[in-house]
Amino acid sequence: MFWHVIQSDILKMRKTNIWLLLFISPSLAFFTGLVTEKEQGIPNDWVFYLLIMTIAHSILFLPLIIGVFTSFVCRYEHQNGGWKQLLSLPVSRTHVYLSKFLIVTFLITINQLLFIVSLFIISLIKGFAGPIPVDIILKTAMGGLMASLPLIAFMLLISMAWSSFAAPLALNVIFTLPNIMVANSEKYAPFYPWVQPFLTMMPKDDGPWGGFFVSIESIIFPIIGGFILFFISGLLYIKKKAV
Repeated sequence: MFWHVIQSDILKMRKTNIWLLLFISPSLAFFTGLVTEKEQGIPNDWVFYLLIMTIAHSILFLPLIIGVFTSFVCRYEHQNGGWKQLLSLPVSRTHVYLSKFLIVTFLITINQLLFIVSLFIISLIKGFAGPIPVDIILKTAMGGLMASLPLIAFMLLISMAWSSFAAPLALNVIFTLPNIMVANSEKYAPFYPWVQPFLTMMPKDDGPWGGFFVSIESIIFPIIGGFILFFISGLLYIKKKAV
């Protein structure tokens, strides 16, 4: 039954060109890397271009695209009594919620992979020297995906609760735009959920605990804690949602 719910959501997505949004931030990152010349005195080509391209990819566009996808997976249910029809069927509400969450997570995973592909294309064009820093690239891709999970859960909750397609997008924009300033704040950056994908993707020293590119406080509170809070809230909301 769960697979049928996923197939239904996939079919709704396939009828549109929403998937084209997956290429926006990786393309922007690619062109940023293409027109950027490495500064003198920086020995590692891979880390330099990964840093430059991460800024273009994740500080604004990654959180924004999460808002678009979460709003879109709920769009059909908000039209013509779709929620009433869906939740009246003999399907588990948990499966409905998990289906939408997993589809958005899958799309963001593809988005992250496309970003890494763009980095490798730049490496071929620019002729990067030195060995490929596999560990740093993996931490960048996986860290960005991990930090996106609480945003996916939160925006999915908002998208299910608000019937307007534009309202959740506007809310997401309002919270995403401060990223440019918050990212440089030692006080607020470790706890601001919208900036975590950017921070976890920025290559830097591992830190004393040897994890991703952020502090242990950022991992525990806005990422793990935020995900648990928003995911459970969304699940409880759809279970109690009136038909």
